[in-house]
Amino acid sequence: MSSAAKFWLVKTEPESFSIDDLAKAPQQTTGWSGVRNYQARNYMREMKLGDRVLVYHSSSDPRAVVGVATVARESYPDHTAWDKKDPHYDPQSTKDDPRWFMVDLKFEQTFKRPLPLDELRGVAALKEMELLRRGSRLSVQPVRKAEFEAILKLAGAK
Repeated sequence: MSSAAKFWLVKTEPESFSIDDLAKAPQQTTGWSGVRNYQARNYMREMKLGDRVLVYHSSSDPRAVVGVATVARESYPDHTAWDKKDPHYDPQSTKDDPRWFMVDLKFEQTFKRPLPLDELRGVAALKEMELLRRGSRLSVQPVRKAEFEAILKLAGAK
């Protein structure tokens, strides 16, 4: 298996946690917890230190890619699954046999302007992107290097 960096996209609802919240977090880093979909969890377990991550605001107007983060810590058990007061509590996940995992993400940059979903649909280089597939609901998904670079170019980002 290649050790080359991979690229990802994570979805977040900005009223719960936005890219601005990530930028304001201590050390601009947070645990990306609460993922409760097995495929998304499996993708998080593949994330490696230094992988770059597009941040996408879902449930917003417009829904858009808004910036970039970096994986700052590889996957580890998601402790929110053990907290009965947390909305992501899962009684079947235990410290001895964790079901859910999380990664730490570090803020890298906010785009000068959000890149709305409708605009991305019109970009030929993104025609195969998972985010743009009808019915795609995964909160964590892989992104091809060329797709990542096309989005950075659209955003006028580095």
